[in-house]
Amino acid sequence: MTDKKRTEIDWQDVRVFLALARHGSLSAAARALSVNHATISRRIQALESSMGEKLVERRPEGYVLTSAGTRAMEVASDMESAAQTLGRGDINDSIKGLVRVNAPPGLAQGFLIAHLAKLPSVHPGLDINLAIDLRSISLERHQADIAIRISRPLDGDFIAKPLGYMDFGFYGIHEVCQLVEEGGVPTFITFDEENSDIPDAVWLAKHFPRTRISFRTNNHVAQAQAAKYGAGLALLPHYIGRRELGLRQCKWQSEMPPSREIWLLMRRQDRKNLPVRTVADYLVQQFENEQDLFRA
Repeated sequence: MTDKKRTEIDWQDVRVFLALARHGSLSAAARALSVNHATISRRIQALESSMGEKLVERRPEGYVLTSAGTRAMEVASDMESAAQTLGRGDINDSIKGLVRVNAPPGLAQGFLIAHLAKLPSVHPGLDINLAIDLRSISLERHQADIAIRISRPLDGDFIAKPLGYMDFGFYGIHEVCQLVEEGGVPTFITFDEENSDIPDAVWLAKHFPRTRISFRTNNHVAQAQAAKYGAGLALLPHYIGRRELGLRQCKWQSEMPPSREIWLLMRRQDRKNLPVRTVADYLVQQFENEQDLFRA
């Protein structure tokens, strides 16, 4: 007896589709949902059968959405938001749901966590997922609802809100700063080789091509910690250097990297999503309140 062709969409199939679309591989989706690869494949095939369309394609770099998959992703994300709201057992108009925020490690650890962590207590139904990645993750794949970027967005159909500017300075412990201020040769802390294309790392290499690099790591917060233990001078955003006890700004180098813009991105279709809009508006306000912390 042959299986009856499915016509109704199973929510569990949709959950698996969302995970695969966001993570781009069977293994990552399986880890996220705590299931095996076979379950992911079976669920995707079942959803495609129910919809009568191919939703994903396997390529060397991973799974990518087809045009039908992109359309399905929008609807599936709305279904997910609705399921989260219903799951709370509350039918009033309070702000509730999960909002995913993506930001670079330094900005996340040095500024955002302190502010975002306050939101769940202000709005008991609101949950925050902060993904800390030096490399951007995709808004289009719904891996994040809000993205904070340290550069002006060049493309994509997003709402882009300017959050201000980020300025830099050299920071170190008193003894290290005093040495270079009196004419000594500096030793630097900067990004690791994998992230040597970060603009401030490029600037440092260009202006001090033969100066010793004593310590490398992949984010500004870790660089500040290395400076705190005397490894050398770190070129840090002021919002990190000024808040790190034990460090001070060194007054020996007048030229600094150009200011970098900070932007908030969100999908246009989320502008009426109350939880996403609440978090976005809150972040815009926090950056506005503390702009002096970021500027020279």
